[in-house]
Amino acid sequence: MPSVDPPIDLGAYDAVVYDLDGTLVELAVDWEATANAVLDVYAEHAIIPPTDELWGLLGAADEYGVSDPVEAAIADRERAGARESVLLPLGSRLVDGAHEAGPPAGVCSLNCEEACRVAIETHGFGDALDADAIVGRDTVETYKPDPESVLAAVDRLGSDPERALFVGDSRRDAVASERAGVPFAWATDLIER
Repeated sequence: MPSVDPPIDLGAYDAVVYDLDGTLVELAVDWEATANAVLDVYAEHAIIPPTDELWGLLGAADEYGVSDPVEAAIADRERAGARESVLLPLGSRLVDGAHEAGPPAGVCSLNCEEACRVAIETHGFGDALDADAIVGRDTVETYKPDPESVLAAVDRLGSDPERALFVGDSRRDAVASERAGVPFAWATDLIER
């Protein structure tokens, strides 16, 4: 997996793409209740769910013909959670202008694009993030750990994969970055520098 070791010099990259939830902000979403709401969607359609794990339910929704109501059940909770989200240390650094001298930055998130935009507006990220480079799970055809969303964010920032950096907090982020051929850094490594 392409990764970088601290200390990380953001100026060495043409673009930086951040994960949102767990990296820049913490969405106020009860994920267990969200999974239960999605299970309710399956039940309403008389479908035996293939799993009880939220992202597995989302991934199978198209196959079962319930992708729209499943997506709506998740996105509704994410948008509400974005309005009540908490700014994390790395997000605070961006909001406070620590990114001003760095390369253009965007977001690639497993959350829906609208929830990303709500969180960005709620916390006043302003010019720290390129509004055209906000990619949620519903922005492109696939979502992390598929590389398409990472590559879309990198492309919207006008960079090439090998010249960009993806910053995240989960194994899913690291795998997406590897699959995209984009160097990866853990959010904690940027906070510690």
